[in-house]
Amino acid sequence: MAQLAQRDEEYIEKVVAVNRVSKTVKGGRIFKFAALVVVGNGHGKVGFGVGKAAEVSEAVKKGIEEAKKNFVEISLRGSTIPHEVLGEFGAGKVLMKPASSGTGVIAGGAVRAIVEALGIKDIRTKALRSNNPYNIIRAAMKGLMSLRNADEIATIRGKLVKEILF
Repeated sequence: MAQLAQRDEEYIEKVVAVNRVSKTVKGGRIFKFAALVVVGNGHGKVGFGVGKAAEVSEAVKKGIEEAKKNFVEISLRGSTIPHEVLGEFGAGKVLMKPASSGTGVIAGGAVRAIVEALGIKDIRTKALRSNNPYNIIRAAMKGLMSLRNADEIATIRGKLVKEILF
């Protein structure tokens, strides 16, 4: 029984945006909702998803399920990221810089949701060019997935970590 409880982790779920779309039919308008959701475990794994339904709560549930399917593991260094990175997707650009302990999370809405769900405590970010939450989320995820720590770089180069770090 303890093993079953151990596998069922606590997830951090954040709703980034809810979009209402309408369709005009003969009898009037039909409203539906699209919810952009970020889910993370607070220890280096995060995913995002979009759920669409006739009600907001159903759209959020669908978004959470999709986000859990799209989990990716991100390389972290303590409570921050290993190095500066620029993520780009479409017109969205997100600049992320590591910060010293005690700085806190300096990030806007969409990026803040990812960073907090990921479990990062100290980071500085800036969303550039676009303010579309869908593109900003994808740009931030692309940037975070490109992060590499010293161990990964050493393995790729076939060297020891001591040789890479000065």
